Amino acid sequence: MAKLCIVPTPIGNLEDITLRALRMFRECDIIYAEDTRVTKKLLSFYEISKPVFPFHAHNEHRSLQGVIEKIKSNTLTILVSDAGTPGISDPGFLLARECAAQGINMECLPGPTAFVPALVASGFPCDRFVFEGFLPHKKGRQTKLVRLAEEERTIILYESPHRLVKCLDQIATFIGADRNVCVVREISKIYEEYKRGSVSEVKTYYENHPPKGEIVIIIEGKDDKN
Repeated sequence: MAKLCIVPTPIGNLEDITLRALRMFRECDIIYAEDTRVTKKLLSFYEISKPVFPFHAHNEHRSLQGVIEKIKSNTLTILVSDAGTPGISDPGFLLARECAAQGINMECLPGPTAFVPALVASGFPCDRFVFEGFLPHKKGRQTKLVRLAEEERTIILYESPHRLVKCLDQIATFIGADRNVCVVREISKIYEEYKRGSVSEVKTYYENHPPKGEIVIIIEGKDDKN
């Protein structure tokens, strides 16, 4: 029976992969990847050789049906993104939805997702939180920030390094310069960093220390006593 297995991959350190994920790589027929070069590097690190085909944000709509047919013609197909779990701010949702609609057997292995370690180590409450991923770049961005200003749960955002300072400036404007945040970057890598403080303090820091790498912003929820 045809099966799609969604496999999370390391977000930094290549050792952050499960034994089960490695077994699935060795047993699969083909792999669909966000960037074939990144995936081939991971496979090479573990001395695994498998056919790898592209499935990314620029081709997922037009290639969806072809990928579905390929899945049906094989026993085990794997979907990966460059880092973390496919579908979490990465390609994967469309394929998972279509497989579910067509009754294709599907499973997702547990594994890395950047926002989880960032949230847990931020020091903010993690029993209740809201994950917003990447905010809209233009249309709807201000409206979203105004709405989040009233959110009492811990808020999680993704942002690119070159937009971080601008994003923090907008958070200061629409949510509050005194609201506490934790900016996390380069999770599981050599230069992993957690910068905690008020929005204004963290913004000033990154104005003087331009960041690199993947960014997660954790924002303290609104105090429900106010």
